[in-house]
Amino acid sequence: MRKPELAAVIAEKADLTKEKANQVLNAILDSITGALDKDTVTLVGFGTFEKRHRGARTGKNPQTGEPVKIKASNTVAFKPGKNLKESVNVPAKPTKKGK
Repeated sequence: MRKPELAAVIAEKADLTKEKANQVLNAILDSITGALDKDTVTLVGFGTFEKRHRGARTGKNPQTGEPVKIKASNTVAFKPGKNLKESVNVPAKPTKKGK
């Protein structure tokens, strides 16, 4: 699912216009992004977003095998919450063939 599709689902479920739902989605994403500079973001039941630092390291160019220096950088980690894990791991319902 892409962002416009998600905004359309929000619009339908929240009885909003697609434009308003897109504004809400952008506000949520901007808020999460801004908060990650200072803190972790926890959405109970869904998961936790956390900024992590990656130190500088030496990698390998896959074409030549030469060592390559990789700069230190920050990245975002996501740890799914209990409810999200459980909803993803629900076994599929068996289907009856021929009916």
